This record gives sequence, structure tokens and C-alpha cells, in this order.
Amino acid sequence: MRGISYWFFLSAALYVAAGMIFGLYMAISHDHTLSPAHGHLNLVGWVTMAIFGIFYHLVPHAAQGMLPRVHFVLATVGLWLMVPGIALAIRGTTEALAALGSIATFVSMVLFLVVVVRSHRRVV
Repeated sequence: MRGISYWFFLSAALYVAAGMIFGLYMAISHDHTLSPAHGHLNLVGWVTMAIFGIFYHLVPHAAQGMLPRVHFVLATVGLWLMVPGIALAIRGTTEALAALGSIATFVSMVLFLVVVVRSHRRVV
């Protein structure tokens, strides 16, 4: 695995490890208040990033160009803002980071949709 698919997969593996540590902390402390942040870390960080990596690996021509790189950066920044942002929102501090992270994550998904559609056009 090379290129952008590698970076998505490496990120996914790091995020699932972080998610497991987060889950262990909650289990040991018996405090599951931050479960939504944990869930988003696992779903967006592990599952979604791994799916992106699989797609780019299986459709290598889709991984070419600037758009997949922008996709990776936006997906990463979105996750980095969203997960702590959810924790801050739960704690009643601010919802701003969660909102910004959610928007960045959504835009990254729209970019991925563009990449998928463009890759189909190239094959057909």
C-alpha cells in the first residue's frame, strides 16, 4: 500500500488505538460521559478513514492529483477538531470546535464523493 491509501490506513490504525485507550479509560474510571466523543473517534477515525484507504488502494487512479490530498487533510483536521470539540460540548465549555470539525468532516465527505464520481467517469 502506497501514497494516500497508506496515509489513510496509518491514520485509521492510530485512531483505533487511541479509541481503544479512550474506551479503556472510560471502563476503568466507570465514567462514560464522553462516549459520544469515543464513538466518533472510532467511527470517523477508524472506520471511515479505513474505508477511504481501501477505496484509494482499490482505485489507484482516483488517488492521483491534489483532490485526494485535500480530502486527507480535511478529513484529518475535521476529526482532530470534532472529537475534542464533542468532549468540550459535553462538558458545557463550547460547541465551536465540534461545529467546525463537523463542517470540515462533511466537506471532506463531499470531496470524497467528487473523487468517487470522477473515478467512475474515468473508467467508463
